[in-house]
Amino acid sequence: MPNSSGRPRPRYPERPRREPGVRRDPTRTERVEGIGSVLDQLLERRPWRSGRALGELARRWTEVVGDRLAAESTPLSLDAGILVVRASTAPWAAQIRFLAAEVARRANEVMVEDRGTGGPITAVRVTVDPGPVGP
Repeated sequence: MPNSSGRPRPRYPERPRREPGVRRDPTRTERVEGIGSVLDQLLERRPWRSGRALGELARRWTEVVGDRLAAESTPLSLDAGILVVRASTAPWAAQIRFLAAEVARRANEVMVEDRGTGGPITAVRVTVDPGPVGP
């Protein structure tokens, strides 16, 4: 459709419409933010936060359990304060269970030293998997 000068009116893309009843995410704003700020916010959300804590724990696992035990075990998951450790054999799993309180204490110390990632570890569970373990 032409405008008053006789030229065709530019077509602008229509804004997508939301379905009725679909609400906008209350955490979103129209405000422009730097990428660093956005990434910091993403890293504070639960899945990222526990993954970051587990990665840091895996990186410093030798400091937590010592060289010999680190060669036979690895942190597998960390969720809701429960650290799951994979051991190479049943005897090594028994050793980790025996030292569970010490492992939790040392792991919490390591995580506090490194930017306070994750919440406190309240329990250690052990699984046996003869696959590759250690760094």
